[in-house]
Formats: sequence, C-alpha cells, structure tokens
Amino acid sequence: MLNPPAPPPVKPAGAAVDAAPGHRAEAVQAVQAIKSEALFRGAAELQIEHRGSLYRLRQTALGKLILTK
Repeated sequence: MLNPPAPPPVKPAGAAVDAAPGHRAEAVQAVQAIKSEALFRGAAELQIEHRGSLYRLRQTALGKLILTK
C-alpha cells in the first residue's frame, strides 16, 4: 500500500496557563488536532500501522468513528 501524502499542518490546540501570584505555572503541552476529513479524504475506512500492528479506522453511516485491531 502506498503511503498517502501527509495532511496539511494544523495549529496545535492548548496554551500555557498563567499562574496566580506566588504559584508556579505548569507547562501545558499542546495536543495536535487533525480534522477527520483530512485523514479519510473521502474514504469510509483507513488503516493505521501502530507498533507493528495494523488497525482499521472507519466511519459509520451516523458519522461515528470505530477503531478495530
């Protein structure tokens, strides 16, 4: 199977939180958000290889996502 082109970059969600005076602020690591349309690109199903295992991610008729091994 050919590798599909990478989806366009998405701005990361999240930001550092300001701490109250006298308290240390904890750094918040941003979590990347990717639109499902960018992953599926019109398909109803895709395969994800993760740590040597192959998973199926599919969309239902109601728009839900199902991940199976």
